[in-house]
Amino acid sequence: MRKLDDEHEMDIMPSPRSESLTLSVLRSALADLNRHHISYCYWKSGRNIHSALAGERDLDLLVARQDQHRVAMLLLALGFKLFPAVASRDHPSVMSFLGHDEASGRLVHIHLHVRLVVGEPLLKNYRLPWEEIILARAVLHPTLSVRMLDPMIEAVLLAVRSSLELRRLDPVMLRNWREATRKFALDRADVAARTDRGALREMAATLVNGELADMIVDAIYGDRALEHQHRFRRAIGRHLAIHRTYNGCEARLRGAWRAILWVFGNMNKHLLHVPRPWSRRAPGGGCVVAVVGVDGSGKTTTMAAIRKWLGSEIDVVPVYFGTGAGRPSLLLRPFKLLVPLMSRILKEKPKGASHGNVSGRAPGPLYSILMMGWATIVAREKRNKLLSARRGADRGLVVITDRYPQDEIIGFNDGPLLTRLTTVPNWLRRVEADSYRLVRRLVPDLVIKLDVLTETAARREPDMDPALISERIADLQRLTFAGASVVRVDAEQPLVEVIRAVKREIWRML
Repeated sequence: MRKLDDEHEMDIMPSPRSESLTLSVLRSALADLNRHHISYCYWKSGRNIHSALAGERDLDLLVARQDQHRVAMLLLALGFKLFPAVASRDHPSVMSFLGHDEASGRLVHIHLHVRLVVGEPLLKNYRLPWEEIILARAVLHPTLSVRMLDPMIEAVLLAVRSSLELRRLDPVMLRNWREATRKFALDRADVAARTDRGALREMAATLVNGELADMIVDAIYGDRALEHQHRFRRAIGRHLAIHRTYNGCEARLRGAWRAILWVFGNMNKHLLHVPRPWSRRAPGGGCVVAVVGVDGSGKTTTMAAIRKWLGSEIDVVPVYFGTGAGRPSLLLRPFKLLVPLMSRILKEKPKGASHGNVSGRAPGPLYSILMMGWATIVAREKRNKLLSARRGADRGLVVITDRYPQDEIIGFNDGPLLTRLTTVPNWLRRVEADSYRLVRRLVPDLVIKLDVLTETAARREPDMDPALISERIADLQRLTFAGASVVRVDAEQPLVEVIRAVKREIWRML
């Protein structure tokens, strides 16, 4: 198999303007592949290479089998990390490496293919046994330092991939049908403008046979859309049948099962938040990351940004440990619905409350009774969430929590509530204390403390007493979370800098 030619590499120098659009982490990775003479190429549509190098889509690289371990070592040395897919979506010849480009804040994904496997999104059932020919004929991009498909091979792959991927039986393809067909149409127009009919037929005949070669030429240059090439689809399916991973019956059963898991995974990601992996797990096991800070420090905004950043590639489960505007559990929801009614009845909150109309009086009998019930339910909910978060991390999930329970400082945020009352049955205090004591055994892997000034928090939370805010800011600095790894982030910075700092710390933890 032909390696990268040094003289040819020097003759075609990358354009500085084009290179400036490439993320630095990808530029370093490609430079290492070229420098170590790795046999590789980007094997998807050349039309998308700029967006792939900008981190806007996956970078799909085909590498020679004998080079796969060297490539993995090079990527790991550059800070990339291998994220395995769940068993139901795993393929032995495809590896996913994720990297973090700190300058842009992007999470970049290199899809490393040792074998060329194609098919429906949920089940890549066909192998195209052309890897050696593809790599031998790969060419250096005229303005970028990345090796690309030979245009003739790119046209053949496009026709074959369209026939095997554009099928409505796959729910992922069905949901994205319009966008997928549009993408293939644009790819076809692009490759048709860069190839010659005669040369394309010659290459197709080399890879398949003469009859299929004519069909491929018609598919690329004809008027009929790729999704309507039914005769070619049947013919290429028969030709590649010996290269299927599963026979027709088993493929349909596996596809149906993966479709069910895909539906559940999407429901879980957006609605259920059950601690079960559904897509791609963290290497070496998951982790629990707690984002803490006084009200008004930006926890909710930070959580949303981190979930969007990580959730596109990794299984992320959010957990809300507060009792405010966040998503309550089914156990706590009925009691939260009664809060507005109780607020109208009580009108004032006694000493110790943080929000609303707070008086200096001690809690009365009605408030004490309501608080005992509320505190017991909240303690039980937090215990359940602590166990769920740790189980999720043990299953390979990244668990991001808004707040985290503590029993180090009495009266502080997310601590026991019954300490506000003077008359409480001892057994009830023990029930609450047992739940919070669990925090000392289930320590988060990383705590992000968002530091903010009193004036800033008071401006964002106008119904809180500034004196109480100052007290809680001081208390927050004293919290150790039972010796957890704690990182302080200045939340007075511009939001983009706060998010960048939090991303950097979480990436280091993974």
